[in-house]
Amino acid sequence: MPSEKKISSAHDCISFMQAGCELKKVRPNSRIYNRFFTLDTDLQALRWEPSKKDQEKAKLDIAAIKEIRLGKNTETFRNNGLADQICEDCAFSILHGENYESLDLVANSADVANIWVSGLRYLVSRSKQPLDFMEGNQNTPRFMWLKTMFEAADVDGNGIMLEDTAVELIKQLNPTLKESKIRLKFKEIQKSKEKLTTRVTEEEFCEAYSELCTRPEVYFLLVQISKNKEYLDANDLMLFLEAEQGVTHITEGMCLDIIRRFELSEEGRQKGFLTIDGFTQYLLSPECDIFDPEQKKVAQDMSQPLSHYYINASHNTYLIEDQFRGPADVNGYVRALKMGCRSIELDVSDGPDSEPILCNRNNMTTQLSFQSVLEVVNKFAFIASEYPLILCLGNHCSLPQQKVMAQQMEKVFGDQLYTEAPLLSDSYLPSPEKLKRMIIVKGKKLPSDSDALEGEVTDEDEEAEMSRRMSVEDSGEQKQIWLCRELSDLVSICKSVQHRDFELSMKNQSYWEVCSFSETGASRIANEYPEDFVNYNKKFLSRIYPSAMRIDSSNLNPQDFWNCGCQIVAMNFQTPGPMMDLHTGWFLQNGGCGYVLRPSVMRDEVSYFSANTKGIVPGVSPLALHVKIISGQNFPKPKGACAKGDVIDPYVCVEIHGIPADCAEQRTKTVQQNSDNPIFDETFEFQVNLPELAMIRFVVLDDDYIGDEFIGQYTIPFECLQPGYRHVPLRSFVGDIMEHVTLFVHIAITNRSGGGKGQKRSLSVRMGKKVREYTMLRNIGLKTIDDVFKIAVHPLREAIEMRDNMQSAIVSVKELCGLPPIASLKQCLLTLSSRLVAADSSPSVVLAMRDTFPYLEPLGAVPDVQKRMLAAYDLMIQESRFLIEMADAVQEKIVQCQKAGMGFHEELHNLAAKEGLKGRKLNKAAESFAWNITVLKGQGDLLKSAKHEALENMKQVQLACLSCGLNRAPGGGAEAKGKRSLEAIAEKEGGEDSGRP
Repeated sequence: MPSEKKISSAHDCISFMQAGCELKKVRPNSRIYNRFFTLDTDLQALRWEPSKKDQEKAKLDIAAIKEIRLGKNTETFRNNGLADQICEDCAFSILHGENYESLDLVANSADVANIWVSGLRYLVSRSKQPLDFMEGNQNTPRFMWLKTMFEAADVDGNGIMLEDTAVELIKQLNPTLKESKIRLKFKEIQKSKEKLTTRVTEEEFCEAYSELCTRPEVYFLLVQISKNKEYLDANDLMLFLEAEQGVTHITEGMCLDIIRRFELSEEGRQKGFLTIDGFTQYLLSPECDIFDPEQKKVAQDMSQPLSHYYINASHNTYLIEDQFRGPADVNGYVRALKMGCRSIELDVSDGPDSEPILCNRNNMTTQLSFQSVLEVVNKFAFIASEYPLILCLGNHCSLPQQKVMAQQMEKVFGDQLYTEAPLLSDSYLPSPEKLKRMIIVKGKKLPSDSDALEGEVTDEDEEAEMSRRMSVEDSGEQKQIWLCRELSDLVSICKSVQHRDFELSMKNQSYWEVCSFSETGASRIANEYPEDFVNYNKKFLSRIYPSAMRIDSSNLNPQDFWNCGCQIVAMNFQTPGPMMDLHTGWFLQNGGCGYVLRPSVMRDEVSYFSANTKGIVPGVSPLALHVKIISGQNFPKPKGACAKGDVIDPYVCVEIHGIPADCAEQRTKTVQQNSDNPIFDETFEFQVNLPELAMIRFVVLDDDYIGDEFIGQYTIPFECLQPGYRHVPLRSFVGDIMEHVTLFVHIAITNRSGGGKGQKRSLSVRMGKKVREYTMLRNIGLKTIDDVFKIAVHPLREAIEMRDNMQSAIVSVKELCGLPPIASLKQCLLTLSSRLVAADSSPSVVLAMRDTFPYLEPLGAVPDVQKRMLAAYDLMIQESRFLIEMADAVQEKIVQCQKAGMGFHEELHNLAAKEGLKGRKLNKAAESFAWNITVLKGQGDLLKSAKHEALENMKQVQLACLSCGLNRAPGGGAEAKGKRSLEAIAEKEGGEDSGRP
């Protein structure tokens, strides 16, 4: 079985197929039969038994096979009543005969399915000279490279070396391998040959390396994309990067450069091909990391008001242990600032010799001078990010020491202190861009209309809240503290005030005033007034701090408060765990600068969003995330595990975090006793309704643990995912990257039914009843405004139908090509072109550009199978063309309705008062108004995106036709015409982008 002996070549696949195994045969009538399948020794036919047919009929000639498909991608699988119970990764189909009949099979594991698919594809592609192949692997590029390596290490030139030397050589070539595993493999090989000596021959060295260093899942992938060769050439690599990895503007030169950098054999580098070892190295390189490199630098608009960003914030920054016993330590500030934290806390008390100090007031043994902390903050403030740093002051000092605090801050920070008085003419806070390299003090402030040098202000810091909670005699009255003018004047745009209620805040609060909420209070508000909390946070900063009862410094779930738009959610950086993983993962985006722009539905002045939404967000297109967990590499034993050997039984959990409607979790099966390269091969699908707020957390756990089950995790924002085959670098419990410890996955993002590009920000299609509700306009109850919105009903329906029709047509093409929903159009065209061939293997169709659109015209009569494919392709082009030509006019109608509706925004309350709407009815009218504006803006944006996608699709289709040779019609001249048409599509796209904001 493959679990006992690794598959490392086509030879291994063929040997396995000749030995045979049981497969399930699926019939269209929902019946499933167990049959034993074997490959003839002469490699000419596939046979199965038992069968009611004559023995000569219960077979399939290899020569009759047209195509082998992996997955449930035929009509039989799609229409079988039991299809849902069949694992996608274990299913495969063999299409044969002129009518492309299908033999649909299910293996007992994805590994076995891959062996049959790879072996059959190899046989079909090599059907004219299969016997040559069976001679073995002696002349493969890999074998020649290993031979060279062996000869270089064989100093005596005897063709034999000490086992120690051979072990060391393999470790040099693959540093992740354990020495014990290499020695065990040599013992196995020598035992199988009944050898007494421990010296290693060249043949044994090559065999050991191939078995130890070939990852079967990577081998199957290489065979699939190389069209059944055992290496990739530059053209194979280019198609892989374009169609699978989502890389654009790739050239042959770039592919040759990748080959030169990653191929291990000299022959491969010179001839321009990538063997299994070079391809494995490339897949493990940072170039195939799951994290989008564009997000490793500042990639978001940084010119919006400060209140429009999530801000990386620390709680009790001076602690490196729990808040009950932990000493104050300046390294807490160093760690937080190096991690991109942009809001830190300084709890300052009176110290000896008139010097303010920082200390844990539960543990006074360790004291830090305020001056020394300021100097450390100044040194590290802008190392990880140049965007503004907020200092949250907890002031417990007497007036004389407050003056010392102010003097020390001015001396250390100098011109970096932001003390400009906020302008009354402004409505929002300045932007992070405007506040670059500035230090903002958040604290209490004396009234601006008073000239007093000192005065009393309310104290609503965390300690005051805790003492109130613990006090039996709490009267509810707030404690007053004295504040000096010098310290007050350092506070400008982050003045601390107490929150009363949203109605008062929206009327009376100034944009530069900040409210702090305890975790308990914020949770209550988030549950009772989710829409109000979101609207409040559009203009004002909210800071959330952990409950006073968390004496162990455990962390709150930041996602609960990000969903409400709360910007400053303070975390205990000293406490690792799932909550800190979410926080660290979230702020990896946007260059790790500590500021992340919130979704537009949480920023627009008039928009509807509820943090507790259980369904689709109006105006936002839900996406489908397809995650295939393929394998793991070099998993360590859990750190806290005890009384166990090195053996682990790993499994993987995939968690989605976001709005309540998006939260989900799925897990793989457990792989028994394998930490080096466990194969999972399981695919999961998640619906993501608000991608901009979603995160994915991969967690690897040990199923047979004692004491500790945690192996590793990685958390990544949805917007930072890269499509295709990727390695996920796992982090330890404390958040450090573990060397060589990875998960190998495949990522695809499509709309909900699989239409569109398998890339980010695709479009929704075939929406169900529930989705439709989220695109419908609501009645406000004010005739004047309702009449304006009614005008939008028809263009909205047109926009949705155009997108639906185009996506449905794309889905039909994918289904006819036998490709899964996650496939790209480039992959569709490659499959189509391989089938649209005449008897002499020349193309049976030709690319015909009509008005810059890529149609396919038959060259004479074509069979019915090809006619169906061409009809589906034509429909896709027609629907795309219709959308491209009509989108601007329909979008203009929607935009005009939105503008007309916004004209009533200021007058809404007056109009409602005239109609007698008040209380709950008035609130409902305002909510429906915001809902309608959100739907119009969202649907208009989606239509604009759909046009952009349709234009991009047409360009990709045409490029694919050109690369497949479908432009070469008798008489020539088509290639130049095709290139001119590509330029026309580019112009059309450029004109659309420049003509509309």
